[in-house]
Amino acid sequence: MIPDDSWLNAFITLLVILDPPGLIPIFLGLTVGMNRSERRQTALTTSFISFSILALFAFAGLQILAILGISLGAFRIAGGILLFFIAFEMIFEKRMERKEKTVEIAITRDHIRNIAAFPLAMPLIAGPGTISATILMASHHHDLRGIITTLFVVIGAILICYLFMRLASPIEKLIGDTGRSIVTRLFGVLLAALAIQFVADGVRTLFWPA
Repeated sequence: MIPDDSWLNAFITLLVILDPPGLIPIFLGLTVGMNRSERRQTALTTSFISFSILALFAFAGLQILAILGISLGAFRIAGGILLFFIAFEMIFEKRMERKEKTVEIAITRDHIRNIAAFPLAMPLIAGPGTISATILMASHHHDLRGIITTLFVVIGAILICYLFMRLASPIEKLIGDTGRSIVTRLFGVLLAALAIQFVADGVRTLFWPA
């Protein structure tokens, strides 16, 4: 029998990596122009895609990376570079600049799915940190019961992220457009720092493995 506190620790670890409150300004910045219903659909789609990715890596993460010849270090570096690009757009509001060139923003199902898949689900939620944590959790408890429990831990963490994304619209009404712009740029800087940390961790893992 696996001690309950080990799963509690794993759950807390996932939450710390995911940082659900930190998703709110990023979610706001990426879903500009969407109404509450569209944001709810985006949050739901993001959560489903994130769980699917993490579930896949819970079952066969090490095997997938080994088959592709990808190390965890290289995976962290790639995720960090993608996050830095997103952070750059948030800080300098390049997304808004592109949208201002269009008379009307078409929020289609494809647009919602695209935003939900990248960058919300991957790499912001199901990113290098959470994938690594999920793989390690599943590898420590590799029997069927352990994998199933890992999936429940992942579901719980993603559910909390979904609830925080649902809070985005009320928060936007509270802070207004100016507040959203300030918060988006502030968290863009923090996201850039997180991206650099991902790259640094990846380089250390790649060239100086423990």
